[in-house]
Amino acid sequence: MIKKIIKYIGLPLFLTGVTTLISFAQEVTTATAIPAPKIDSGDTAWMIVATALVLLMTIPGLALFYGGLVRRKNVLSVLMQCFILMAVISLEWVAFGYSNAFGSSQGALAPYIGGFDWAFLKGIGINDLSPYFISHSQPLPGGGSTGTIPHIVFILFQCMFAVITPALIIGAFAERIKFRGFLIFSILWAIIVYNPVAHWVWSADGWLFKLGALDFAGGTVVHVNAGIAALVTALMIGKRKYYEGHPTPPHNVPMVVIGAALLWFGWFGFNAGSGLAADGLAANAFLVTHIATAAAALSWGLIDWFINKKTTVVGICTGAVAGLVAITPAAGFVGVSGAIIIGLLVSVFCFIMVGIVKPKLGYDDSLDAFGVHGIGGIWGALATGLFATAAIQPAYSGLFEGNTTQFIVQLKAVGTTIIYSGVLTAALFWIVDKTLGIKATSNEETTGLDISQHGEIAYTEAE
Repeated sequence: MIKKIIKYIGLPLFLTGVTTLISFAQEVTTATAIPAPKIDSGDTAWMIVATALVLLMTIPGLALFYGGLVRRKNVLSVLMQCFILMAVISLEWVAFGYSNAFGSSQGALAPYIGGFDWAFLKGIGINDLSPYFISHSQPLPGGGSTGTIPHIVFILFQCMFAVITPALIIGAFAERIKFRGFLIFSILWAIIVYNPVAHWVWSADGWLFKLGALDFAGGTVVHVNAGIAALVTALMIGKRKYYEGHPTPPHNVPMVVIGAALLWFGWFGFNAGSGLAADGLAANAFLVTHIATAAAALSWGLIDWFINKKTTVVGICTGAVAGLVAITPAAGFVGVSGAIIIGLLVSVFCFIMVGIVKPKLGYDDSLDAFGVHGIGGIWGALATGLFATAAIQPAYSGLFEGNTTQFIVQLKAVGTTIIYSGVLTAALFWIVDKTLGIKATSNEETTGLDISQHGEIAYTEAE
C-alpha cells in the first residue's frame, strides 16, 4: 500500500520539481543574456571625470588660449566672457535648455526642438538611468534603451558642451564688443541656435539623428555651429580699430601655450567621454583624439617652416587645436590611420583659410574662430563620412568602405547647420545691436575693454 502511494504521489511531485528547475534555469539564462539595466560605478566615475575635463576646456583652457592671443588691455574681458558663460549657460541648461535639446515634443516641432517636460529637471531622480548610450547612436546589447550612468551625470556632461560652444565664438569679435551686448546675444544664441541643432543631431527624435548623421562629440553641433556664427559676427561687428589685415601680436605667448595644453588635456573628456561608458570605444576615442592632434600640430609646424622659414609656437598650438576640432565628430567611428589623415589635412585647410583667404578677403576674425573651428569642424564632419570604419563600430562605415550614403548624409548635416546657424546668428546679432548696442565705441576700444567694460586691469607696473 505504501509503495503504491509513493508511486502515484511521488511521480507528480517529481515531475513538478523537474518543471520548476527547468523554469528556473530558463530565467537564469535569460537574466544572464540580457542583464537588467543598472548604474555602473565604473562608467559613472569615468563620466564624472570626463565632465570635469570638459569644464576645464572652457575655464581655464579656452579662456587662457584666447586671453593670451589678445592685447594686454583686453585680456580680462576675454577671461570674463568665458567665465560668465559658464555661469549663465549652466543655469539656462537646467532651467529648460536640456529639455529643449534632448527632450521630446509633439506635432510639427518634434523633429526640430524638444519640449519642456524636463524643465528644471522635473521628474528626474538621482538614480534614474541616462536615456542615452554610446553617443546616442547605439542601443544596448540585448535591446536595452538606457545607459549605465545616472541621468543627472549625462545632463551635466552635456551642459559643458552647451557652455563651450558660444564661448568659441568669442574669438571672432574679441577686443571690440560691449559686455552687455555680448551677454544677451550669447544667451539668445544658446537658446535659439545651439539647443535646436543639438536636438537635431543628438536627440533620439531629432531629424538629423533619424537621417543617420554621425557626430560623435560635436563636429556639427559645436564646431560648425560656432564657427559659422563666428564668421557672421566678425563680418557684422566690423574690423578692429587700426586693423591692417594681419594678426595682432599676442600679448602673452606662454599663456597661449598653457591654454592650448589644457584644451588638449580636457578634450579627452570631450571625445572619450562621448561614448558614455568606460569601455573600448572610449579607449579608441582617447587614442585617435591624441594621434590626430599630434599629426595636426606637426603638420602646421611643417607648413610654417616651409612657408615662413620658422616654426612658431602660436602656430603649432593653433594646429593642435585644429586637430582636436577635426577629430571630434569622428572619434567614435575612425581608427588610427583615419585619425592621422584627418589631423594632417586639417592644418592644411585651416592654414590656407587663416594665412591666405582671410588676409585676401580682409575680414577681421580676431582669433580665427571661423578659420580653425568652422573649417576644422566642416572637414571633421565630412571626414567622418569618408573614414568611418566598421572595425570601430560594426554598424557604421564611410565612403572608403563603400557607404556613399553616409557621406551624403554628412553633407546634408553640415549644409543644414551652416544655413541655420548663419541666418539665425545674423538675425540675433542685428536685434541685439539695434536694441542694446553691441560694438564697443572707438574710445572704449582704444582704452581697452578691461577698463571700459570692467574697470580693471590685468597687469600693474612694479613699484
